[in-house]
Amino acid sequence: MGIRSGMMYGAGVMSVGASFLSWLMSKEYEGDIARADRWGLFVGEWAPTFFALGVALRIEETREEVLGGGREIDERREQERLSRRYGGQVPAGI
Repeated sequence: MGIRSGMMYGAGVMSVGASFLSWLMSKEYEGDIARADRWGLFVGEWAPTFFALGVALRIEETREEVLGGGREIDERREQERLSRRYGGQVPAGI
C-alpha cells in the first residue's frame, strides 16, 4: 500500500497548523517577535513540499488506475516505448 497522496495532503494541512502553533508558542515563550516569525516560517515551508509530493503521488495513482496493475503496467510501458521508437507503429513480432 505505501504512502498515498491523501497522506501527503494531510501532512501539508497539518504543517500549516503546526506553523501557526509554533509561531504562537515561540512568540509567547521567547518574547521576541522576530524569532517567532522565523520559527513559523521554517515550519510553514514544509507545506508546499508535502502538497507537491501529494500531487506527484496522485498522478502515479491515477496512472496505475488507468493502466491496470503489476505486470500490465510494465507491458503497457514497453508498448508505449516501442510505439515512440517506431513512430506509432510497432512492427509485428516485437
